[in-house]
Amino acid sequence: MFENLKETLDKGIEYAFMTSEKIAKAAKELAKENNLTKEEAKKLLDYLQKKSEETRDNMEKTMQDFLKASLKKMDIPTKEEIRKLEDRVRKLEGKKKPAPKKKVTSKAKPNPKAKK
Repeated sequence: MFENLKETLDKGIEYAFMTSEKIAKAAKELAKENNLTKEEAKKLLDYLQKKSEETRDNMEKTMQDFLKASLKKMDIPTKEEIRKLEDRVRKLEGKKKPAPKKKVTSKAKPNPKAKK
């Protein structure tokens, strides 16, 4: 009983991180093994794809939350916090936002006053 439950959970985790093509192949195999009708197989495929997407989304959010918490614990400011501070400094200094930087090319210009 425990082994069946463990296998089912392992399969669920495996399905969560499959590509659409692999999910379609797995759904086809499951449908064949369980003698499902085309309609049932389609429902199974839709279900597996939806669950896979939900799991990936949840995992991504969990990772983002973890990373934010880690950065906060390490006292590392976020890009947004830095941008806010830069805006505040500009405001306090009475300056406008800087124009986009241009590439500077360094071409040596001859000095007309230089002796030959």
